[in-house]
Amino acid sequence: MGHGGDVIAELTADHREVDDLFAEIEKAPAGSDERKKLADRLTIELVRHSVAEEEHLYPAVREHLPQGDAIADKELTDHSKVEQLLKQLEHRDADAHDFDKIVAELRFEVTSHVHDEETNLFVKLRQTCSAERMEELGDKIRSAKKAAPTRPHPGAPNTPPLNKLLAPGTGFVDRVRDHVTGRGK
Repeated sequence: MGHGGDVIAELTADHREVDDLFAEIEKAPAGSDERKKLADRLTIELVRHSVAEEEHLYPAVREHLPQGDAIADKELTDHSKVEQLLKQLEHRDADAHDFDKIVAELRFEVTSHVHDEETNLFVKLRQTCSAERMEELGDKIRSAKKAAPTRPHPGAPNTPPLNKLLAPGTGFVDRVRDHVTGRGK
């Protein structure tokens, strides 16, 4: 969850973790409890990552990049699609008839989003932001992930200031629920 380095190193490491979790889900026996547990871990990582990007990366994109508003809005639309799929997945057991279809659709959306971020957005951000700003954003991303929700909340605000105000409280409630149910262990 916290890797160190500037914002791009942090988020890229998250992307590789998510790739690994998709691969583990694919290897797990169809319909198994292991597959559902891996999907829960994937959900936790994706939600934390998305919330941190929404709180800190996309405001920086709006501030530092030409046409930053349009870029950030597109990224938020991608997040919304992913969050809707995560919400569907949250309510499915691994033996549900559409579980694997939802995972496949989720993987497609996440992979497309990651590719776009890594080949376009991150390159542009590195060209326009100082090394100090990139490090500062990395620290903010790591801090935000620690307090972020662990479950999808599609109706929650995804832009400042409301997301920064509500996410820690929602995150606390999610972590309590996870502890009580054993989710994500």
